[in-house]
Amino acid sequence: MKQDPSTAANEAFKPFQQALTQGWDKALDSFLSLGAGQFPETPQWQLPKFSMAPEKLQALQESYVAEAQKLWQQSFAQSAGIDKRFAGDAWANNPMAAFSAAVYLLNARTLLGMADAVDADAKTRARLRFAVEQWMAASSPSNYLAFNAEAQKKALDTQGESIAKGIRNMLADMQQGHLSMTDESAFEVGRNVGTTEGAVVFENELFQLLEYKPLTAKVYERPLLMVPPCINKFYILDLQPENSLIRHAVAEGHRTFVVSWRNPDASMAKVGWDDYIEDAAIKAIQVTREITGQDKRGGKIDTLGFCVGGTILSTALAVLAARGEQPAASVTLLTTLLDFSDTGVLDIFIDENFVKLREMQMGDGGLLKGGELASTFSFLRPNDLVWNYVVGNYLKGETPPPFDLLYWNSDATNLPGPMYCWYLRNTYHENKLRQPGALTVAGEKVDLGSIDAPAYVYGSREDHIVPINGAYASTQLLSGKTRFVMGASGHIAGVINPPAKKKRSHWLREDGKLPPTQAEWLEGATEHPGSWWTDWSRWLKSHAGKQIPAPKAFGRGTAYRAIEPAPGRYVKAKASS
Repeated sequence: MKQDPSTAANEAFKPFQQALTQGWDKALDSFLSLGAGQFPETPQWQLPKFSMAPEKLQALQESYVAEAQKLWQQSFAQSAGIDKRFAGDAWANNPMAAFSAAVYLLNARTLLGMADAVDADAKTRARLRFAVEQWMAASSPSNYLAFNAEAQKKALDTQGESIAKGIRNMLADMQQGHLSMTDESAFEVGRNVGTTEGAVVFENELFQLLEYKPLTAKVYERPLLMVPPCINKFYILDLQPENSLIRHAVAEGHRTFVVSWRNPDASMAKVGWDDYIEDAAIKAIQVTREITGQDKRGGKIDTLGFCVGGTILSTALAVLAARGEQPAASVTLLTTLLDFSDTGVLDIFIDENFVKLREMQMGDGGLLKGGELASTFSFLRPNDLVWNYVVGNYLKGETPPPFDLLYWNSDATNLPGPMYCWYLRNTYHENKLRQPGALTVAGEKVDLGSIDAPAYVYGSREDHIVPINGAYASTQLLSGKTRFVMGASGHIAGVINPPAKKKRSHWLREDGKLPPTQAEWLEGATEHPGSWWTDWSRWLKSHAGKQIPAPKAFGRGTAYRAIEPAPGRYVKAKASS
């Protein structure tokens, strides 16, 4: 006898209800107990107990039943096709595959609805949702050959060759130690990425300083020093000529210098945050000033920091300010956190137990491996940056197309353990950088408000690493005249947006007001089509000083001679596995 759809739907909902009544802590114990029980001197961390209001549970059940009934009354393919993982014709033409996809999507919505409805503090609820999202992303029927209609069809069409290629792709990825997101054989640093002409003019154990060859007969007297993030390689700012921020700055007449971080190995296992400030950022500022003659008569330089590079740069300038030095004519901060009140999805990982665990593992020495960092960031968007490539590379036997940005994304870097642990505790966990005098770095009390320079602060609207609210918060800490601009897209694509592409938009507020929150700022902002680079170029030129003849050689005299051509050897070193 045919079962009534509503009865079947109610029966199907029982496992969800049972999961709730038994407690989510059993299902998510391993995720929520990061570091629990690892510290003999601290009490065992207690998992939170979850509850849900009966009316919320009833609403979820009613919604589940209603949607389940619709599945029986309409095409399964129509329900599944709204998700790009199941949008292909092979799914629509295979009733069993379409059914599995539609049921999966219904269950995923229900579980995420339950996570959002749990009565708990915001951080616990965010952790719960993240765990459910990871579980649902991994359990999608598209990830398995037995259920993936497109992979099955391709295997039949190619007489099994796609499966053979998929196995070869998987073995190759296992050998290289990471999932391929692009055809990595298509790129080589210095050959077709990171190719702007220049030279290494200084190096120590932490970084090389690159100077780029002018593309104009005259340059501005104040040089531009760029400090990229040390958790990635600098050539994100110099991918290819048409999307290189470095080349853009050089073409605009700026004598440009860039920090190229060393990829840490065992010899740097005890390097700390103070070393990165004193022996890297401050040293780079000093050398840039000396090479360009700005060390004479109190001359200044323009500065730019990207992501963690902006945090390092700002800290270094605050340390110098405490010493009575103000070397910056301007400060540009791109997707940078100085106030860590809003760190987005990364906040779910950070608590006292997690920080203590990391300090125990590497606080006194060691390395955070680049592969671990890369995996963490990839799983923040698991469907786009993990399972999409599992399906394409292994189930379908495809080679991902060449893409310079994804090649860079796979070129991982290590971090010294002590430096990483200091950064983790004092910024992400305790948020002390925003508090004047709360931190002592390189022997000086840090006060970001003591930096006497105009600032250009950029944030990306869809950034999941430096949320737009977090980027905007820097405007409330800096004392110099500040201009804020918001760009479309995310952490990287929003920044690397050359004007010639005429893509995306940016938002400006010409009245110069910087209210307490980004939402208030946006109320008075105006959208402008295209890249923010043009606005930044105009702003930077107003702080770059007069124009002078471009130098004929790299470096200066015998003290700073060209050591090797850009991009240098530091950037070519691979992270240890």
